[in-house]
Amino acid sequence: MIKRFGTRSSYFKKDLIFCSINKLDMASGFFAILDDIGALMDDVAVTAKVAAKKTAGILGDDLAVNAEKSTGFISSRELPVLLAITKGSLVNKLIIVPIALLLNVFFPVAIKVILVLGGLYLAYEGVEKVVEYFFHHPKPSHVEAKEILQEGDAAEKAKIRSAITTDFILSIEIVIIALGSVLEEKLGIQIMTVSIIALLATIGVYGIVALIVRMDDAGYRLMKASGEKGILSVTGKILVKSLPIIIKILSIVGTVALILVSGGIFAHNIAFLHHVFPTLPSILREFAFGLLAGLVLVLIIILGRKLIGLFRS
Repeated sequence: MIKRFGTRSSYFKKDLIFCSINKLDMASGFFAILDDIGALMDDVAVTAKVAAKKTAGILGDDLAVNAEKSTGFISSRELPVLLAITKGSLVNKLIIVPIALLLNVFFPVAIKVILVLGGLYLAYEGVEKVVEYFFHHPKPSHVEAKEILQEGDAAEKAKIRSAITTDFILSIEIVIIALGSVLEEKLGIQIMTVSIIALLATIGVYGIVALIVRMDDAGYRLMKASGEKGILSVTGKILVKSLPIIIKILSIVGTVALILVSGGIFAHNIAFLHHVFPTLPSILREFAFGLLAGLVLVLIIILGRKLIGLFRS
């Protein structure tokens, strides 16, 4: 009896030892997973920072465009309209991000092609704005709130659709540029980086737009609360008068950014341009590439429209 008990006791001790070893292995495995997750997040933080810098130009233009499109409504409709545009922007990102990632996995050449095509579009849009400013009389960019109120829901929905369409085009470039900055990384890092940039682009841009479009309303409230006297009234007047100025500045900065971003796309993705103007600072080279490409495209489109007009006549 004693012998059997001793044998069972030895087995029991061995089981305890094996259980302890298994628990240690599980604990070490758990901490190893945590360490891997921490390393992955560090890598994603670095790549997201790089991607954010590369997409900053388009984000600036996106901010300027949407700030302009979100104004001109009566005060009570500004935030609902902006919320509708924000939802549309999120849907745009949900469509674009998976398609871009799938293309990168199964047809990676398409990424550079889309980048260059998008760069051409951005260059054209930027230079076209410059040409429009210097050689044409631009139409008023802001529609009076009374007109929007009279036209009703149709005008509001049309503006929302226009803003979402513009956001879709810019979102393609934001996602592709963000993906282009992490092409050498693992798929998991690519997915997380692009998703973070897409989310930040929507929340950041439209959060700032919300603050901008409500500046005048906040200013009027301050003026009313202070009885149009004192520092609060002065602050309110500054806010009211600053809104069109800020939108104008954002428009100018966004236009320059469009040309710079497009030139950067050409400089990094077209091998021939690597050896053009090598002594110039990179920012001047990129601006020159974007400006020249935009001018050529504007001329081609102007000539094309004239030829079409001649054929029709």
